[in-house]
Amino acid sequence: MRFRQKMLLVMVWLLTLSYGVGGVLLIRQNFKSSLDQAENSARESYEMILQSVQLVNAVDIQQDFSSISNALSQLNSADSVVGMKLSRGDRVLYSNGEDIVNIEKTSDFEAVLFERDTRHIYQINGLVKTDGKPLELVILYDITPVYQARNNQVKTYHQVFIVLIIAGGFAAWITTYLMTKPLAKVSRTARALASGQLETRVNSKTHDEIGQLGSDFDNMADRLSENINELKMSMDHQDQFMGSFAHELKTPMTSIIGYADLLRSQTLSPEEAQEAANYIFSEGKRLESLSLKLLDLLMMKKESITLVPTDMKSMIENLVFHLQPVYRNKKIALQCRCEPALCMTEPDLFSSVLTNLLDNARKALDNGGNILILGESIKGFYRIRVFDNGRGMPEEAIKHITEAFYRVDKSRSRAQGGVGLGLALCKEIIDLHNGTISFASREGNGTCVTVTVREIKT
Repeated sequence: MRFRQKMLLVMVWLLTLSYGVGGVLLIRQNFKSSLDQAENSARESYEMILQSVQLVNAVDIQQDFSSISNALSQLNSADSVVGMKLSRGDRVLYSNGEDIVNIEKTSDFEAVLFERDTRHIYQINGLVKTDGKPLELVILYDITPVYQARNNQVKTYHQVFIVLIIAGGFAAWITTYLMTKPLAKVSRTARALASGQLETRVNSKTHDEIGQLGSDFDNMADRLSENINELKMSMDHQDQFMGSFAHELKTPMTSIIGYADLLRSQTLSPEEAQEAANYIFSEGKRLESLSLKLLDLLMMKKESITLVPTDMKSMIENLVFHLQPVYRNKKIALQCRCEPALCMTEPDLFSSVLTNLLDNARKALDNGGNILILGESIKGFYRIRVFDNGRGMPEEAIKHITEAFYRVDKSRSRAQGGVGLGLALCKEIIDLHNGTISFASREGNGTCVTVTVREIKT
């Protein structure tokens, strides 16, 4: 059974119970009130007749009770009085209407309610005090209209009850439909997501618990969609990585195999043999460099590092001091302007990042140029920027610059000994430092690489 049907049944059951119990209690209370009123009215009528009889008896000089009988004949005019009897012992002084029911008397005043021929009779027995033996006055009151009124109320209540249940059931159906409609939408959305329609959302408009459920479901779907997209991108990157890695292996291996086959199958002059051996050696070293860089990249993704407080100004100036002679020989002016600051780093790995960034800047300068390192404290972070006035990069290349094996200029990079893993390794190291790395460049106007790490508060 569906949840909507369960809610409908529960609501109809509650409506039936509330209408049923409420109606029964109301009718019963109304009937009890009417019955009490009818009985009180009969007692008041009886008291009035009884007092009249006593008054007549007090003034009746002859004591033949004829005056009392005449008085009772005149008083026996109410529609509710269906029987009356006045007796003294076994002698009946006056009798009119229906038969009287003999009841056991325990006091001077007795009342009993009984049924007779589908009617409800209220009989009252009382004594009229006289000088001698008292008179017994019995009057029968027909209170059937009270019961008829109750029956009519019950009949009307049944009709109204059926109408109310039908109307209430219809209202309950509309209510349950509106209340469970968002749940049905969540269910449809879940099925759509399961079938691969990742863009489907609930888009709940209500602000109640069900609306919050729809919003949470949408947030979950957004996160799921993001995870799936990230997984697809990761798989695409992995495929691209494998293709790039195979391509990186293919070129040197083809050269190595070709030159080795040349040495094996032909007789070469000493100069030619030396050239072939040198080429095999250089390509072998490139493969070794590739394997070591790849190993470093994989290890960075699996291992954690120990960070220690590091004086960034001293570390950067010391690195620049040792690299300046090499860069000076290539007609490159390497300058450094850094503010003092303490940051949590792994000094050797962070120095490797800066060395790689400076080496990339050097490769971007064809005929000498300028490289500047700026270090400054900004709002709790230490920002390092490496500027060069080299050839720059196109905007599209910046998006992929940290991908493994990616090169802006593939032929130039191979000629300069690159394997396309340097910036990918740098990004992994910066991530381990909980920092950021970004690039800004224009073709022909140089490049700026920005590295940001959190500064230690002193």
